[in-house]
Amino acid sequence: MSNVINQNQLRQVFFIIVILLLGVLLFFELRSFLPAMLGAVTIYIMLHNWMIYLTERKKWRKGLTSLILMFFSFIVILLPIGMLVNMLSSKVTYAIQHSSELVEAMKKVVSNIEQDYNIVLASESNINKLGGLISESLPGIVGATFNTLSTILFMFFILYFMLMNSRKMENTVYEYIPLKNENVIKLGKEVHSMVMSNALGIPLIAFAQGVVGLIGYLIIGVDQPFFWFGVTCIAGMIPVVGAALAYVPLAIIAFANDKTGQGVFLLIYGFGIIGTVDNVLRFTLLKRLANVHPLTTVFGVIIGLNLFGFIGLIFGPLLISIFMLLLKIYTSEFVAKQRDVNEIMEN
Repeated sequence: MSNVINQNQLRQVFFIIVILLLGVLLFFELRSFLPAMLGAVTIYIMLHNWMIYLTERKKWRKGLTSLILMFFSFIVILLPIGMLVNMLSSKVTYAIQHSSELVEAMKKVVSNIEQDYNIVLASESNINKLGGLISESLPGIVGATFNTLSTILFMFFILYFMLMNSRKMENTVYEYIPLKNENVIKLGKEVHSMVMSNALGIPLIAFAQGVVGLIGYLIIGVDQPFFWFGVTCIAGMIPVVGAALAYVPLAIIAFANDKTGQGVFLLIYGFGIIGTVDNVLRFTLLKRLANVHPLTTVFGVIIGLNLFGFIGLIFGPLLISIFMLLLKIYTSEFVAKQRDVNEIMEN
């Protein structure tokens, strides 16, 4: 009996090793398509309830329903992002020239403060390095938002087959996850709520900051207000600093050009109004969509951007939430079992 058990255990270990090796091989070969896969998963999670409702309740044809939902997602989700990226891309040259203007403005502001208060804030070489870093990073930031047309096409290619086989795919995933049914349901709900929270919440908050910022830019007469609207939207999705990456440089430029009133207005309006919009929506909208701790969002976005690029805004916080959830599931799945076994043995 022990020999049979040992042989079964050896076979199990062998198959686990083979599965892991093949999984690692497939991951490295397909890692360039990972953003497209994650994007397809994101849009699928947002659309799968509609797909099931239309095909199972309304008896629509699966192929036609998939194409309609894909077209809807393109118009509502990807088209605005594409327009924003196109606007920013067409302004990259202006942005690089603007970065040199920002460097000169920073030099002037720093020089005035140092002369007035007889202190040293920053050397000229350090400010020049900052300007070079900004000008080098701008094309990459714009390009990273959605880098290639092939990624989008491949994402929709995957999404089509996910929608066509939605019910079968979900049942297969639930069947092969080696957890209790209640824990599988918990995991599914967590993934759904986090994706909905980040896929809808973060862009909506950033767009709201952009709109509020645009109103202020138009009131005060900022040059290229719609360009700075796009910058504010993109910056609003970046954790910690957020939209300040847009209105603080604008204020510095205003101070350097002796437009003290404009600079003061931009700082007050930015930190007081735009920042308040961010804080209010982050603690109300995101809280309503999913009970996500702000630190989870901040560190998740930082990790996600490094791992996945733009789509990491959604999947970074998701990784941290799933990690914490898996710890809870491990406790309920195995630690509780071991505790029950120990109590039975003691009795």
